[in-house]
Amino acid sequence: MQAEIITIGDEILIGQIVDSNSAYIAKELNKIGVSVYQITSIQDDREHILDALEAAKTRSSVVIVTGGLGPTKDDVTKPTLCEYFEDKLVQNDTILAHIEELFEKYISTPISDLNRKQAMVPSKAELLHNGFGTAPGLWMKKDQTAFVFLPGVPYEMKKLLTGSVLPKIIKEYERPYILHKTIMTYGLGESAIANKIEDWEDNLPPFIKLAYLPNLGRVRLRLTARGTDKEVLLKGLAEETKKLHPLIGDIIYGEEEDESLENQIAKLLTQKNRTLATAESFTGGRIAEQLTSIPGASKYFKGSVVSYATETKTKLLGVPEEVIAKHSVVSEAVAMAMAKNARQILDTDFAIAATGNAGPTKGDSDEEIGSVFLAISTPERTFAEHFAMGNHRERIVQKSVNKALELLVKEILNF
Repeated sequence: MQAEIITIGDEILIGQIVDSNSAYIAKELNKIGVSVYQITSIQDDREHILDALEAAKTRSSVVIVTGGLGPTKDDVTKPTLCEYFEDKLVQNDTILAHIEELFEKYISTPISDLNRKQAMVPSKAELLHNGFGTAPGLWMKKDQTAFVFLPGVPYEMKKLLTGSVLPKIIKEYERPYILHKTIMTYGLGESAIANKIEDWEDNLPPFIKLAYLPNLGRVRLRLTARGTDKEVLLKGLAEETKKLHPLIGDIIYGEEEDESLENQIAKLLTQKNRTLATAESFTGGRIAEQLTSIPGASKYFKGSVVSYATETKTKLLGVPEEVIAKHSVVSEAVAMAMAKNARQILDTDFAIAATGNAGPTKGDSDEEIGSVFLAISTPERTFAEHFAMGNHRERIVQKSVNKALELLVKEILNF
């Protein structure tokens, strides 16, 4: 079964907002066995909308459209739908009552005629209740294609999609199974991995496809199995994953999205009842940010010292001035002192430290741009490793964050 996603809104096309709706919809459709053929972003313009709907109808069984359902004059979607479906707008009293209730209970500004206008809907549409907003979802059909129109506000769209749209698709359409298994790897590049697993990849069953998803020191290997027999697909994925581990087991750190390094660190530290701190320079708190993105991080993460300036390293972290004078701020000695002192100051079992040159200038060091030192400190030892992370500032920072977390996982596992 094939679907298409259309987003309506000039704000997407001029780069004012990022289209996160399409990514969410595509991911959720994939979970229920619906393949997304195409994603299109268009202006809130009558001709563009008509052309996009007609083109999508020729390709897909379901078309999901977000945006353009607002009450203002620049939202022309609903009148255009009436033209496309040969329909007319009528007032729905149930929706009007819902809008008035929302304003009375939750919205401080007075309700206006524009807000009440949201209760005007195409008469042929099946209405999908939007509990969080004023614009209802709409389900309409033309020939053999179902068109679903959802608000562009992400949290409204998500609730309607999961609560109304997906259950209706599951009920009304036969779909194949699409199953994924994602292997998380760290520390080896895409081409190097491809060389190591070439024979295995060439001999995958025809119903299993492999995709490489690289991202700054991390490569996800996504196996996708597609077919009508779920048990055959599950067995195939399990067998091929088992064959893969002997080939690259030294760089595999888990499976699926929830097995990121941050999640692994959370699980390991929680299981071992250990704590963690960070001391960061050029990463500017990015390591701490990723660690604290995991719910419940306060159980094991005590805090961070972002010692961006050289004097902060000496005053807050206690890095001796003579060590900096002798080795410079970007050095193995300084990274080790930062990690060890952060662990002692914040009274933790582990600490990560990062110092380096991310550019565009060298700052207080003679080290080349891209030169990075990452240190780990434990009650048993403190060590640092040197890396050359390239010459692009954002890549240097994020690759360093990923590498620091990778080093930490290894150290916790060995502790």
